[in-house]
This record gives sequence, structure tokens and C-alpha cells, in this order.
Amino acid sequence: MSTPKTNWWQEAIIYQVYPRSYLDTNGDGVGDLPGITQKLDYIASLGVDIVWISPFMRSPMKDFGYDISDYCDVDPLFGTLADFDALIAKAHSLGLKIMIDQVMSHTAESHPAFAESRKSRANPKADWYVWADPLPDGNPPNNWLSVFGGSSWQFDARRKQYYLHNFLASQPDMNFHNPEVQQFHLDNLRFWLERGVDGVRMDACNFHFHDRQLRSNPAATKRDTATVTDVNPYGMQQHIHDKTQPENVAFLQRLRQLLDEYGAVAIGEVGADDALAVMADYTSGGDKLHMAYSFNLLTPTFSAGYIRQQVEEFNARVKDGWASWSVGNHDAIRVMTRWSGGDANPPVQLAKMVLAMQLSLKGTPCLYQGDELALTEADVPYELLQDPYGITFWPEFKGRDGCRTPMPWTGEAPNAGFTSGQPWLPVPPEHLQRAAAVEDQDPDSPLNFARRFIAWRKTMPQLTRGEISFFDAPEPVLALRRTLDGERTVLAAFNCSAAPVSFDWAEVAQADAIDSVGLQGRTAGTRVTLPAYGAWFGLLK
Repeated sequence: MSTPKTNWWQEAIIYQVYPRSYLDTNGDGVGDLPGITQKLDYIASLGVDIVWISPFMRSPMKDFGYDISDYCDVDPLFGTLADFDALIAKAHSLGLKIMIDQVMSHTAESHPAFAESRKSRANPKADWYVWADPLPDGNPPNNWLSVFGGSSWQFDARRKQYYLHNFLASQPDMNFHNPEVQQFHLDNLRFWLERGVDGVRMDACNFHFHDRQLRSNPAATKRDTATVTDVNPYGMQQHIHDKTQPENVAFLQRLRQLLDEYGAVAIGEVGADDALAVMADYTSGGDKLHMAYSFNLLTPTFSAGYIRQQVEEFNARVKDGWASWSVGNHDAIRVMTRWSGGDANPPVQLAKMVLAMQLSLKGTPCLYQGDELALTEADVPYELLQDPYGITFWPEFKGRDGCRTPMPWTGEAPNAGFTSGQPWLPVPPEHLQRAAAVEDQDPDSPLNFARRFIAWRKTMPQLTRGEISFFDAPEPVLALRRTLDGERTVLAAFNCSAAPVSFDWAEVAQADAIDSVGLQGRTAGTRVTLPAYGAWFGLLK
């Protein structure tokens, strides 16, 4: 068992790989584990520390791996257990740690446990899932809604009962009130920890438990558009009974005890009405999750005030917990499109500024594949859509395929080096100019900026371990300080707009500019001038 440096994960950077779209090595059009292994040198060249790999376990792929039918095997689409072992070995040889997704709240409909559970009301797995009788009029037992649209209850003729599914009807929810279910998941996790996994990303980690009384949710007083699209009625409820139940804290403590045996870490995905409060609950005390992230920076809202509010509210609510700030992932519109207001050709300076800002906040940054290349959201036509979420809500919401298109490795058409076959999603032509091989040759590219900035950040303990406070700069400027005993205070200012801006900040007159960052901001006396999507860093004397 490993004994890594205490709290090493607080100084780390996470890089998310969506395996279907990273690199295909066998020509079937879908990325695979050998493809990730082949590109680990590229990932290591970024300077990141942890590689989070989205699900690759056996699955019918109705939700692309987030519906698991066997928790202890690799789906043949992605390779074999031997391929995974080779990936772990290569990653560790490069100094990279591997984090895998754990999808515990629900399984695939085809999971053997659900197949047994639905047979009757009296079998060894009968209580492993959430079952409920219909109301006298035949309706579902309450008003709970699925994240993916419609009721979260599906009637099953075998048991003549409804089963709960917070996501697709093919993703039945497990009953965590049953201790056997909790142990089942802990045993599955131990299987991967024994293979050398260094951490887990807990998918939908506040969905494990439900209200035993099955009480209906009240109407929302404020429509939730942070975690769901605004065309989805899911946001019209206060989700106080169908998730985020108090019993989950004790389970996360059991999970932490297991992880501590192996020196492994956990990050939790929190989608909740008050996500910051849940993040605080789940990371405080040093006995639950190591860190958590929400969808709060995965929204179209992009302003200095909003970002400051998220950080300050988290810090105010939790004193000893830890955040992971994510501005992009496999469920959100690409940040270059989302935060440029939908600009079809946003300036690459935006990608550089966003990366620098994200890596300057207090917390562990989580980067999404392709954001280091400044990729924009792809426009996938309806006939090529794969995401059931998007198919349901088309055309007002186009789903998540636009951020999941294949990584462009070369600038050559048609598939940018991703596959020799037909890719599962099309490679947008505009991504060819942003391909890794193209950007690698350009010293001013977003890719090479990311490498330089990450390397510089490692030399600045203030940015990894320091406290954070903010200066009252005018919108659209986010101005902050990072302080650490024994080190000079870092000042940083970021322009969150496409227009130049100047403002006064008295402290900068006592600071030395850090020219090596290269984000084009400058100062004269107390005046800070930032170009469009520019930034400035300095050290107090």
C-alpha cells in the first residue's frame, strides 16, 4: 500500500479523459484503453498529476458507460483488464496517478442484480433496488422527476411495482438503505484499488439515498438552471426527498476508510439545489470525500462577480474541506463556446485566461480533454446525435455530444488522427486547426501556454496551498490575492470580457510584475490595464 505525501492532492491538477473520444487503436471508431496508454506521454507533457478516466466498465452503453452491468470488468469496446493493468503501469512510470469513475447510485437495467430483483418481491436481491407500489389510481408513488426528463418511476409488470430511476429508465436506482448494497459497492471499489487505482471520481454522489417515506418534492421557489437545462421540468422542483439525504454522510465515511487503506483519493460530483452546502458537508472533517465539485462553474454565467461568489461562499461554509473547480467536462458545453457567448470563433486568448484563472483559485483544478487546445463546442446534426438526453429535448437542447467529439491529434482530415474507421461522433472541421500536433509546433498556442503555465504554477506554492481573498475590482475584472506564510503574496487580475479594461488597485504599486506568465496585462503606478481576456500577475514586495 502506498503512503503518499499528506494532502498531495491539494497541490495536484486533474485531467479528465473521456475514453470513447480520446484515441481509437483498433479502427472501430470508439476510443479505447490502449489509446489512452498511447497518449499518456502527451498527458504527462501537460504537467498534470491525476488522470480521471470516465467509465470503461462493462455496459450496454445506453448512457455511454454510466450504466454499468459489471463493475469488475472492462467492456470489450474499450479493451481488457490486461489493457487496464498496462495503462496503470505506464501511468505510474510517468508519475501520473489514475482516477476512475464509480457510478454507484444506479446500475444498468441488464445488471444481474436487477435482473434478479425484478423477478419477484421475495428473492435475495428483491430489496437491492428502490421499488414502490402504484397509487390507487395506478400513478407513480410520488412526483419525483428524472434528470433526463419525465417521471423518475418506471412500472415493471413482473413485480407490478414501480422502480426508481433518477436518470434513464434503463438506469434503475439501487437501494442504499440496504447494507448489502453498500458493501457490494465497497467490495467492487476494493477490486480496482487492488489493481493500483489511485483515486475515484464519485458520479452523482448525492443520489445514493432516497427518502424512505417517498414524500413528494415541493415546487421550486427558484428555477434551477445550474444543473439542468432550462427546458427540463426537473428544475421546477426542490429536490429535498429524492437525493442529498443525511444517511449519505455515514456511507461516505465508510468509503473514506476504505480509500485510506490504499492512500487513494476521492472527488465527488455534486448536483444539488444548494451545491455549495453539499460540497461543504461532504468534504469537511477529513473523513469523507477529499474534494468535491459542482456544476456551478459549468453554466453559461461568466462574470467576475459570479466566480468570486462561488469561491467565497464555499470558503465561508467550510473551513477544513476542499473544492475542485471545474469549468468544463463531458456534460457541459465547451467553455470556449459557453463563456464567449456562443462566438463561433472565439479568440484563443480566452482559453489562456480561463486556464490561468482556474489554476489560480483555491482548490484542485479539474481540466477536460481538449480544453488545453481551446476546442469549441461542435454542432452535431440531429441525425448523428448519440446522447439520449439531447434526443429527448431537441432542438431547444442538443445534449452533450457537442463536447464529446473526438480529440483532434493531427490537422489532417477526415478524422484528425483519432481513428482509421468511422468515428462514433464526427470530428468538426474547425477542430483540425486546433489539433495537438498543430499546436505543438506553435509556441504561442493554447497547448504550449498550458504547459508553461502549469509548470510555473508548480513553482508557486502560494497558488497551490495559499489562502485566497479578493479585491473589489469593477466588473468584468476578477482580482485576487493568494497568501502563504513565508512567501510573497501573489496578486492576480483577470479580464472576463472581450474589451480592454483599466482599473486602479493601490497594492500593485508595491508589486513586481511576473512577466513570464505572458498574459499581456501591465501596470503603471496603481493602474492595471488588461487587454481583452487578458490577465496580470505580480508579487508584493
